[in-house]
Amino acid sequence: MALTQTLRPGLIQLRVLDFDKSLHFFKEILGLDEVGRTSDGRVMLKAYDEFDHHSVVLRKADASGLDYVAFKVANKEQLEEIKDKTEKFGYKTTEIAANTEQPGFGKQYKFTLCTGHELHIYNEVELSKDGPMIKNPNPWHKPPRGFRAVRLDHFLLYGPGIAEAERFLIEVFGMFVPEVCNTADGKRLAAWITGNNKPHDLAFVEYPKPNTLHHVGFFLQTWEDVLNAADLIAINHLKLDIGPTRHAITRGLSIYFWEPSGLRIETYCGGYTANPDNPQRVWDADQLGRGLFFFSGEMIPSFLEIVT
Repeated sequence: MALTQTLRPGLIQLRVLDFDKSLHFFKEILGLDEVGRTSDGRVMLKAYDEFDHHSVVLRKADASGLDYVAFKVANKEQLEEIKDKTEKFGYKTTEIAANTEQPGFGKQYKFTLCTGHELHIYNEVELSKDGPMIKNPNPWHKPPRGFRAVRLDHFLLYGPGIAEAERFLIEVFGMFVPEVCNTADGKRLAAWITGNNKPHDLAFVEYPKPNTLHHVGFFLQTWEDVLNAADLIAINHLKLDIGPTRHAITRGLSIYFWEPSGLRIETYCGGYTANPDNPQRVWDADQLGRGLFFFSGEMIPSFLEIVT
């Protein structure tokens, strides 16, 4: 449930190296549906339980990684208000006309955070022709496949100056920060940020290289779905990073692995209910391994070292 004017992360555009293999992964293994293709060859996808036109775009490129993420806001007035606040905060915005960069999407504004990541905001988007039923609805209108991914859930970004990025999302997007990790001298090492009852819509980790993606998370319905995903990861010979495991931070049940172009993906279920009036949960940096991987209590080196 959205608690702020920023509803959710509604769109992510990713660069992939092996377009055919990555597309097969996102469609047949992760379980997204192909919505269509743009004139420049990008493919648009959505999860079975998402109403909006599409939420994931894949673009063939020479290096895998993140192009940008876009947040849906509540209405036209708040779109303009957030745009003005973004300018006053110090980030220059650029308008993107409706149905240009993303078919089905209304006007967007784009800007770049201090961390180097490009963010977009939008309000209007067409409904998918293949979205969930709304009249006497069944849980699904065709059997979910593969991992049975319910929705695009969150993402983790690495970059410099995350304290400023965190402040921007609080002051401009109206989001809040349920959980953080600090270094021994009190500086922010990581932050988990949300605009709703989810533990996080996005997270940041302080990192010297700008515009870096750690992972994209997709929500699954149950722990049994996470275990099903683990089977499919093994059956399809995808490279595992960690899991199935449990986080203490967010309390999510999770697997991390790499899709064929080297993007780290998380399949995720569970998590606590976040409320803006709750006390903030605080972790010490020397306890981060336990916070991330509660069962083992130890940091996995690849988790910190491999990013795109």
